[in-house]
Amino acid sequence: MNYLSEGSVAPEFELPDQNGDQVKLSALKGKKVLVYFYPKAMTPGCTTQACGLRDSQSELEQRNVVVLGISPDAPARLKKFEARDNLNFTLLGDEDHQVAEAFGVWGPKKFMGKEYDGIHRISFLINEDGIVEKVFNKFKTSDHHQVVMSYLDAQ
Repeated sequence: MNYLSEGSVAPEFELPDQNGDQVKLSALKGKKVLVYFYPKAMTPGCTTQACGLRDSQSELEQRNVVVLGISPDAPARLKKFEARDNLNFTLLGDEDHQVAEAFGVWGPKKFMGKEYDGIHRISFLINEDGIVEKVFNKFKTSDHHQVVMSYLDAQ
């Protein structure tokens, strides 16, 4: 698997959010954007990761960071995820995994002895000019938000 590296230009994308509205990456120029890819809404690990970001939302906003969670789920499932866990950031549905492929996070996975293609849990901090500033690929779902905040605080 060959995901985007730091210094790469983030690929432009437009995806539907949990409300069915289209969200374009280029519309967020001038802000930092944390694009985090996760495998499936409402699963235990993805819920833990999302809730950590939810609870860090005010600190992220203070640092001019917008959070975009991307999974291959349909907007209707994302809406349920948002409501069930009181999520306070944008969730995007990449049902045909085109954006995941553009970022290089779609690829072979193994679970309980079975191999399949899916999203790898990797996050990208995109700077105000649309360049990948930082790639987060070593974290646990429970400390993802802390890893991101530690990086931002060190800047």
